[in-house]
Amino acid sequence: MRRIVRILVALLGLAAMVIGVWALVAPSSFSSAVDFPPSEHFVHDVGAFQLGIGTTLLLALIWSDALAVALAGYLVGGVAHTVSHVVDGDVGGSAVQTWLVLLLAVLSLVALVFRLRELGWVIGYVSPSAAPFWSGFVRQKTVVLTTYKRDGTAVPTPVSIAVVGERAYMRSFEKAWKTVRLRNDPRVTVAPSSALGKPTGATVQAVARRLSGAEYRAASRALRRKQPLLHGVLVPLTHRLGRRKTGHTVHFELTPAPTAVPGTVTGAADVQGVRR
Repeated sequence: MRRIVRILVALLGLAAMVIGVWALVAPSSFSSAVDFPPSEHFVHDVGAFQLGIGTTLLLALIWSDALAVALAGYLVGGVAHTVSHVVDGDVGGSAVQTWLVLLLAVLSLVALVFRLRELGWVIGYVSPSAAPFWSGFVRQKTVVLTTYKRDGTAVPTPVSIAVVGERAYMRSFEKAWKTVRLRNDPRVTVAPSSALGKPTGATVQAVARRLSGAEYRAASRALRRKQPLLHGVLVPLTHRLGRRKTGHTVHFELTPAPTAVPGTVTGAADVQGVRR
């Protein structure tokens, strides 16, 4: 049933987007098709509102926050509405009306940015059943993952993770140095961080295990659901375009280290129970 609903929502969203673009680009054709008295600006406005509706429906499939979805849909419709006023000139209403429409679009943008900041810029779906060990990482957009060279030197790298139950998932590519380091030593530490990898919270100890088959697909799905644009589009596209140089995409499962204590910062030598 859930699959049917998602398919129907996607079809409705795409239909609204097509109608919106049609009304904006070819208002005369649209008026003729629906047997509506020709009024170019009115049809342009219809197209703008349809774009907003379509955006809202489509984003609802991948964004988990209702406020963010509503604001993004309003923003797209508001921008298209503003453009229609500018393009139509005198028939698009007074200058005051145009500025008012623009102001409302700007206000929706400001509200959307603040809402995304409240969400930590994580707008996708996250697991509601995370283990206490990973509770601080459920809505964390970026973490600093520290891997270790053969001589024990720590190498921090900012990455994305998705938490499901007692496991966290991350992805890399075959020829990345951290993939090589994890092949030699699966021990890592993980800490919340800024987008540039500056730690912002407590560090935990974990063990990484490379995945394949169904587990590989589960990790990819979890990352994609949490960050639909970054890990649903941008990262896979980047990996695919650079495959000759970087190799295939790889996924790892992170689980608590045998002696891991949340909030404790440790080096590789302090983690027991895992062979180098």
